[in-house]
Amino acid sequence: MQHEAPLAARIRPRKIDDFLGQEEIIGEGRLLRRAIEADRLFSSIILWGPPGTGKTTLAMIIANSTSSHFVTISAVLAGKPELRRIIAAAHERRKLYQKRTILFVDEVHRWNKAQQDALLPHVENGQITLIGATTENPYFEVIGALISRSRIFQFRPLEDKTIRRIILGALTNQKYGYGNLDIQLDEDALKHLERVAGGDARNALNALELAVESSVSENSGKIVIDLEVAQESIQQRAILYDKDGDAHYDTISAFIKSVRGSDVDAALYWLAKMLYAGEPPRFILRRLLILASEDIGIADPMGLLVASAATQAFEFVGLPEGIYPIVEATIYLATAPKSNSAMAYFKAYKLLEEEGITAVPAHLKDANRDAEALGHGEGYEYPHAHPEHHIGQQYLPQELLGTVFYNPSDQGYEIQVKERLERWRNAQRLVLGIEKTVELPELSEKQVEEVKRHHIRGKS
Repeated sequence: MQHEAPLAARIRPRKIDDFLGQEEIIGEGRLLRRAIEADRLFSSIILWGPPGTGKTTLAMIIANSTSSHFVTISAVLAGKPELRRIIAAAHERRKLYQKRTILFVDEVHRWNKAQQDALLPHVENGQITLIGATTENPYFEVIGALISRSRIFQFRPLEDKTIRRIILGALTNQKYGYGNLDIQLDEDALKHLERVAGGDARNALNALELAVESSVSENSGKIVIDLEVAQESIQQRAILYDKDGDAHYDTISAFIKSVRGSDVDAALYWLAKMLYAGEPPRFILRRLLILASEDIGIADPMGLLVASAATQAFEFVGLPEGIYPIVEATIYLATAPKSNSAMAYFKAYKLLEEEGITAVPAHLKDANRDAEALGHGEGYEYPHAHPEHHIGQQYLPQELLGTVFYNPSDQGYEIQVKERLERWRNAQRLVLGIEKTVELPELSEKQVEEVKRHHIRGKS
């Protein structure tokens, strides 16, 4: 049976050192890994994540490495009668042999509330140590009492480099894989398999198995798996898209420029291309967050909230349903009024860089420490004590009075900002006697990028 099982089942790792991926959960020195290696998994755990990311594999590794009695059931097939038999046997085993029982429940979210309630007291008193595996959010699908008695570990889709290692491992595994066959897997075919697998190792291995088993060897005995065979095996065409090359940068550039240019149809097309090719959604969402501030800004302040909400929603939902918030954010930002007035900050930064830092006016300084001795804060007018909550007093250093960094656009919400700001600036000019206004020139894209690099250097 071991040799007749599907490839994904045959080459499943049997030791924790052979497990690939999920380093943040079972990497060297991590809590769960230490518990497994020491055979001290006393508290129940729930493994939550997409298919093919290693939940069942990790459970089998625990089964191979523990001295406890290990029982495996599927919540799809098993009900309360079978659960009662397992619990009775666990109680007897503990009584007669002082041996603990670890119960692995695959698809634990399939159990209804009554079935989960039946397990609860035995988890609570330590009679059973539960390992639950689920593809659904356990905070919704598992009863709260069971959640509170378990540690939840969230598995992420496997990275492309991990999928690659798993595929190459299957090709070299002589006992359970294809190590005894002469197989040539072309690089573009390998890239296609690792990319289209979508972080699912089982998906990648099933495609590899189909490609090998359905290919006719050459006269020399060599089996060649090229891009065409890989596409047929995983039933998805490859498109030109190297996530570290020009196609990656060109496509994200086209996407951002389409959103900035308010062409929602083009934006959706480039978004579809990126997701089809396996671009990490978090990368796309990061770019949308930047765009919401840089290209929409105060013209529609809701843009940043929509992009932030889409990012949070995706983290909570994941693929495939997580595509909806990404699409919603793309459509909203593409159809929103545009303004790049946030670039005003870079004018201020560049002026500081060129002319140096100037002193804070005395009436704006902190009055809590040096008010009596140095007069700090003396003369400051509290805006809320005046009509319209505004008073035209000095806020810029004396040398910079009349300098304008921010010019609101005539788009969306910024129209209101423009009217309000002009009224306040006129009142300030009148009170302070400002006769000349200095409007700094707009910075070029190159100058803005240079200021950003200064920030990076300062942070490092």
